[in-house]
Amino acid sequence: MQTVVLAIGGNSLITDKEHQTVPDQYQACAQTCAHIAQMLQEHDRRLVVTHGNGPQVGFILRRAELALNELHMVPLDSCVADTQGALGYHIQRALQNEFKRRKIPKTAVTVVTQVLVDKDDPSFKKPNKPIGSFMSQEAAQKHRLEDRWDVVEDAGRGWRRVVASPVPKKILELDTIRGLAEAGTVVVAVGGGGIPVVADERGALIGAAAVIDKDLASSLLARQIKADLLIISTAVEKVFLDFGKPTQRAVERMTTTEAKRYMAEGHFQAGSMLPKVRAVIEFLEAGGSEAIITNPANLEAAVAGRAGTHVVCG
Repeated sequence: MQTVVLAIGGNSLITDKEHQTVPDQYQACAQTCAHIAQMLQEHDRRLVVTHGNGPQVGFILRRAELALNELHMVPLDSCVADTQGALGYHIQRALQNEFKRRKIPKTAVTVVTQVLVDKDDPSFKKPNKPIGSFMSQEAAQKHRLEDRWDVVEDAGRGWRRVVASPVPKKILELDTIRGLAEAGTVVVAVGGGGIPVVADERGALIGAAAVIDKDLASSLLARQIKADLLIISTAVEKVFLDFGKPTQRAVERMTTTEAKRYMAEGHFQAGSMLPKVRAVIEFLEAGGSEAIITNPANLEAAVAGRAGTHVVCG
């Protein structure tokens, strides 16, 4: 039986700025889960679903900022854990409703997942991933002194907190995730790239003030459970070259060699398609059979070979 890791992006959780409430997020999630269930109905597969959490972590931090006169700040690793639970609940509820409606004999479960990172990762020395809301210079300096935040001035718009984005090294709940998937359960795991933890000199785990790229973490998970297929779901049906330009053109199929060339030519942006293509390359070069990049509405067609961008090693 084929083992699939499916990474769903932010558009599966928040469709636009006018629909950001929790009920809105659930409805967006339910739409994606209908496509996931259809994919499983057409062909039974072992499936692990991963997801992003950037806006949701931002909401938690903003609430904490507004409540500073009464309550403590929420550590970043706890923010990731909170979103893993809440978004995982949305995904597993939506999936189980679809399974019941379609009479698919499956269940879904969420695994709150820790991901080990290197405490000496270079990103800890030069944090550059902005999170949370804008603030005044006075507030930024207060957080720097009292909470030991790294803060930067952001293009004249105000000050923001920046954190490290280290490379994921190990999925700590891997055996549990693998065991559940092999038993036929749809597993929601590695949400938001996983809760970043480091090991001290005795091997004890400590939560890190960092965020892990969810596509790179999903690729690591796919490699470690020896998945056959990695699917990265995003806002567009296919990968494009010269995206947004008059010369824009879709890519239906590419090899890892071609993908590296396109990266070197600057076709993919750091905050958009670049980490997805990197994640796909890492998965395939470690032995994965195929990877697909597409959007939620085309999941079934992409798996059947009729949509999406298909990437193979070569």
